[in-house]
Amino acid sequence: MRAVQISTLDGPDAVEVVDLPDPGADDQVAIDVRAAGVAFPELLQTRGLYQMKPDLPFVPGAEVAGVVTRAPEGCDLSPGDRVASLCMLGGFAEKVLARPDLTFRLPDDVGFEEGAAFLFNYCTAYFALIERGGLRAGESVLVHGAAGGIGTASIQVAKAFGAGRVVAVVSTEAKGEIARQAGADEVVFADGFRDDVGRSIDVVVDPVGGDRFTDSLRVLREEGRLLVIGFTAGDIPVVKVNRLLLNNVSVVGVGWGAYALRRPGHIRTEWEALEPHLRSGALRPLIGGTYPLSEAGAALTSLDTRQVTGKVILVP
Repeated sequence: MRAVQISTLDGPDAVEVVDLPDPGADDQVAIDVRAAGVAFPELLQTRGLYQMKPDLPFVPGAEVAGVVTRAPEGCDLSPGDRVASLCMLGGFAEKVLARPDLTFRLPDDVGFEEGAAFLFNYCTAYFALIERGGLRAGESVLVHGAAGGIGTASIQVAKAFGAGRVVAVVSTEAKGEIARQAGADEVVFADGFRDDVGRSIDVVVDPVGGDRFTDSLRVLREEGRLLVIGFTAGDIPVVKVNRLLLNNVSVVGVGWGAYALRRPGHIRTEWEALEPHLRSGALRPLIGGTYPLSEAGAALTSLDTRQVTGKVILVP
């Protein structure tokens, strides 16, 4: 099979496509990969900067969609099933193995590219807004990085689970259009967003970090929550805790992967909460770019240069 391999930690330009033996393990689900999601952790892995550091060389790719070719005995999956799966490694390839408990049947009208764009972003958004953020019906939500994969997922999850108002923060008008397509009620620019929204927000979703963090605290209403998901801006902000005390607001860490993967069945519970909304169309991933395996380096570079809107996909 063809696969994308990281053999040196020299960044996305150094990844290469190689021929490898088909993977095999009787206790795993074997999947013919039709689409693989590309995410920020894979970019970090090309430089050895992600917390998961497999021995070199390795095939990256944690999220795929495809067709089951073999399933272990006692599993509720069968050959021919269309599935989305968190394979965790090996997904940038024509074939992959995955755990049965992290592999889920796709609704018939959901395409493979959408399936490969769903689990990481939408489970993260659900964990952030519902499980960690305690989103209540009618509350207002502000989403930073709103045109990216986590951002568009957060907009849709907020709306699907009862938010009354969703404000998208973007850097360009083109990204604003993406956020509107995802369902945002309002779009504001990152420069000056605090003045645009005032102190009117119950929950802030922040996968960006950087110098906008303090202003995010300032837009929160009393009992508001700022959800820390990541630091794509590069800088990790510092919290002056007197702001939390004086305004009765909270900063909440959102570390979905480490939390969910340590708890058997947790991701399935999230899938079961999300799947009806995926089937209805309320949750529908926006695909920002599709690349063949041979252009995996370009796909990863698009994340590095922050060109991305929606989810980037590799197609074997």
